[in-house]
Amino acid sequence: MDHSGEGWDVLEQAAELKRQGQAFALATVVWRQGPSSGKQGSRAIITSSGELHGWIGGACAEPVVIREARQVITDGMPRLLLLGTSEQFGAAVPDGIAVVPISCQSEGALEVYIEPVLPTSHLVVVGRSPMAHTLVDLARALGWRSELFDGPEFTTAAVDRRAMVVVATQGHGDEDAVEQAVAGEPVYVGLVASRRRGESVLGYLAQRGVPADQLDRVRFPAGLDLGPTSHLEVAVAILAELVQLRAGGALVGSATAAPAPVEAVDPVCGMTVTAGPSAHPFAHQATTYYFCCTGCRLKFEKEPTAYVKEEAPC
Repeated sequence: MDHSGEGWDVLEQAAELKRQGQAFALATVVWRQGPSSGKQGSRAIITSSGELHGWIGGACAEPVVIREARQVITDGMPRLLLLGTSEQFGAAVPDGIAVVPISCQSEGALEVYIEPVLPTSHLVVVGRSPMAHTLVDLARALGWRSELFDGPEFTTAAVDRRAMVVVATQGHGDEDAVEQAVAGEPVYVGLVASRRRGESVLGYLAQRGVPADQLDRVRFPAGLDLGPTSHLEVAVAILAELVQLRAGGALVGSATAAPAPVEAVDPVCGMTVTAGPSAHPFAHQATTYYFCCTGCRLKFEKEPTAYVKEEAPC
């Protein structure tokens, strides 16, 4: 956790993560009730692995915001949270706002807006035909990050696992371009070629030892079947296919996701916390318990039987 990045510094860091193509959530305190340590306008970035940069609140609020932010990244949908005790809000909570009870020594409360910031679609087009240029222009009009490479200039280094690659070299080094593309394991590889030509390209690459699981990624002919079309309309057909696949959830990067942190329930207040050194661990009866704050741990230490059921001796 980094407390140094607050306000505009957090937004600058968010812009940098977005440029790097990383998924994260931006959490902002939009309302507070003292004596909560969170301040109105405080911001924090939460990565998909659960790292928090910035400041959103104290020991009770932070694990809740991290947990909810990870879910926001997964769902791709923002959410508004009220953090406090249920008695503080009662039936006055508007529809669409989630109440997450937290039990801290303070009687403060927070309203936190969490929004996902997901990577911009990345399209790599290989070729120099008018169709290739048109496809790049159309994708940029959608706000996608789009790059155009001539065949000899294209290498695997231009591809990541979230990229969509369209090989439109049209007979000028198709095999080399496809081999470079599939080696990067992008989420989509399309070859602009007839079915007969596509089968020939893949057959040649299979003989060269390109793994079958890589070649299975290649779609050909690339694009939706719109019937007889002009070369420029092929660009529309390809983009339409990409939009359709993306909207249907088929274009999900294959990068290994960070494992979710192990969670535990604070036996004193019932909060869910991340089980680790920062959660004030305490061993009792061969079981390690975790707490949202030192206050809860001290209560447990003084009278553990009030919070856990002791096993009867044999």
